[in-house]
Amino acid sequence: MNNVEGNTLSGILSITLIIMIFILLILISAYIIIKIKQKMNKKEEKKEFSNNIPNKVSDNKKSTIDKSYSKQSIMDFMEFDNVQDNMIIQENGKRFLMVIQCQGVNYDLMSQMEKVAVEEGFQQFLNTLRHPIQLYIQTRSINLESSLKTYNNRLKEIEDKLNSLQYQYNQMKQTNAYTKEQMDKQLFDIKKQKNLYEYAKDIINNTEKMNKSRNVLNKQYYIVIPYIPEETEKFDAEEIQNMAFSELYTNSQAIIRTLSACSVMGKIMNSKELIELLYFAYNRDSAESFGIERALRAGFNELYSTSQDVYEKKIKAIDNMIEERAIELANSKIERAKSIVEENAYLKEQNMDELTMNMAKILIEENERNLGTEIAQTAIEEIEKDAKEEKKNVQEKTTRRKRSRQ
Repeated sequence: MNNVEGNTLSGILSITLIIMIFILLILISAYIIIKIKQKMNKKEEKKEFSNNIPNKVSDNKKSTIDKSYSKQSIMDFMEFDNVQDNMIIQENGKRFLMVIQCQGVNYDLMSQMEKVAVEEGFQQFLNTLRHPIQLYIQTRSINLESSLKTYNNRLKEIEDKLNSLQYQYNQMKQTNAYTKEQMDKQLFDIKKQKNLYEYAKDIINNTEKMNKSRNVLNKQYYIVIPYIPEETEKFDAEEIQNMAFSELYTNSQAIIRTLSACSVMGKIMNSKELIELLYFAYNRDSAESFGIERALRAGFNELYSTSQDVYEKKIKAIDNMIEERAIELANSKIERAKSIVEENAYLKEQNMDELTMNMAKILIEENERNLGTEIAQTAIEEIEKDAKEEKKNVQEKTTRRKRSRQ
């Protein structure tokens, strides 16, 4: 009977083992199939990606082509072609400009007769005009770099002379071969030179502050004379340019002579001065940082390349605004935190007596075993009695203050 039961149990176990092996094989097969499908999907994705690469490259090429700008288009925007022979050339040699720089007069400081003479001279200037002109005013920040350089060189000379006088005085003291009058004269020269040195140093410091602030402005006045040649088909470009120069020079000299009658001095601007005029006109923000000499070394290209992009300016302005607001917010929160701490300290100071009594009661309760129950209770009652009296006194003081105010 036992053998039959053992055989039956072993048969059941064998069947169970076979079923588990079968299930395991099925799971392994399913795992292999899933891996194969994943590999196939990856291969298809790679093919699609490789097929799309040429399109993306072509799109990138199109975008770069669309975003590229030729030099000619920029020069068209600049409204001038070249600066040559003291003239600004426009419209491919079809229009020429010559500019006269004028030195203004202080009309308000003149006497009445001088004002009348200036007005008559200006009226004569207007009556003699036979061609169109344009008045142009340009405001610039005064650049004092060259003046500062001259000042510093002069300061170095003054300092060297001061050191030399000081050295001579020290030598005279060591030799003891000079009279008191000679020593006093040498000391006087040292003090005089030292005062001159300190005065010159103070001037340089103030000039540097003025130069950094960029608040010192200067207005410059110009008269622009245009010329449009006629019958350009009969002449070549060089002949047209010579004709334009001759005509513009004659008209400019006539204007300078008539302006002198109203005490206004003028001169024809040369090519370098014209380039500087255009440079400051097209680069108002960056002209103080990037000088005209750099523009000349770059072949005039800097006339349109130094100006910062408008969106870059906007981003910079937003960054500055964010920084200012962050500093303001931080300061306000710090002040608020300080006020909270100060208020807490004030409240704690006002409630110091009450807090002291509460802490004394806690200390007595903690040491009740050592002190004894009766002593501890008596002490606590005394503390509470004092607290009531203190509270009563405070209320009476408050009542008196209210009555006195009424």
